[in-house]
Amino acid sequence: MKKLLNTLYITSSNRYLSLDGENIVVLENDKEIGRLPLHNLESIVTFGYLGASPALMGACAKRDISLCFLTLNGRFLARVVGPETGNVVLRKNQYRLSDDEVKCTEIARNFITGKIYNARWVIERAIRDYPLRLDGEKLKRKSMFLQNSLKQINECVDTQQLRGVEGEAASVYFSVFDDLILQQKDDFYFKNRNKRPPTDNVNALLSFAYTLLANECASALQAVGLDPYVGFLHKDRPGRVSLGLDLMEELRSVFADRFVISLINKRIVQASGFIQKENGAVIMDDEMKKTVISHWQSRKQDIIVHPYLQEKVEWGLVPHVQALLLARFIRGDLDGYPPFLWK
Repeated sequence: MKKLLNTLYITSSNRYLSLDGENIVVLENDKEIGRLPLHNLESIVTFGYLGASPALMGACAKRDISLCFLTLNGRFLARVVGPETGNVVLRKNQYRLSDDEVKCTEIARNFITGKIYNARWVIERAIRDYPLRLDGEKLKRKSMFLQNSLKQINECVDTQQLRGVEGEAASVYFSVFDDLILQQKDDFYFKNRNKRPPTDNVNALLSFAYTLLANECASALQAVGLDPYVGFLHKDRPGRVSLGLDLMEELRSVFADRFVISLINKRIVQASGFIQKENGAVIMDDEMKKTVISHWQSRKQDIIVHPYLQEKVEWGLVPHVQALLLARFIRGDLDGYPPFLWK
């Protein structure tokens, strides 16, 4: 149970939510483990819920407090809101901004700033942690290129230019990705990013991790009332969670990429869990997928200090915090969207 930005997060699967007067009460095995006044809340997000009492749902609807239900894996299930809600205004503002290329560029700059900043941090962290095992000069050159890319972002006048800077920076970042793989080099090697379909074990892991992250970002956006299908950097395409892809850009390297590298370097995954199909595509077998998902869930429980809020949060809540910050910006409560800049 964690309260952030007037949102209460219930991250354990064995919690039941009920109402006592003007308070939400959190129960575990019929024992009260926490309570909070409803007037302090704007929304409640619960993962893998046992349930919520009708009285609590009615009280939340009456007070315009959204109650969002997600699976333990972070997949969106449902969102309960009252007859009068500010989400219509929020989404109308989102749609207006998405049709304004100047505004789209301003917002997308922050997503790409977060992406390149964090990619550079991953490289710098590797140089610091493994100075005797890596070519420090080579990695420093790539890091400096990314630093220069950050300066170019403010010069971009539209999202097409931004995508050009982002694409070049991503190419430089991935050019040293193989250097970060220190174990099982015969079975886990990285030459370039390929995804439709992935043609090696590392790309199969990356694609799977990105899918998990994109789903969680989309769920986080739905939980705060935004439309995950209407983005600013990624343009509208039927069936694509464009805003979810926008939001995940800044989290790719620090969460998904480092997660994949950790799985390989700690020998949690082995080559025997991958299958190469006749068309060259590489996929994971069911047992390997279960292993990856299990460790993904464990990683989400790690505690970090959020660089903007300066509060301790679980990694798994980071997409939700960023979605909240984005919603506050779109509503006009913040002057700009603060990207997740990991340190």
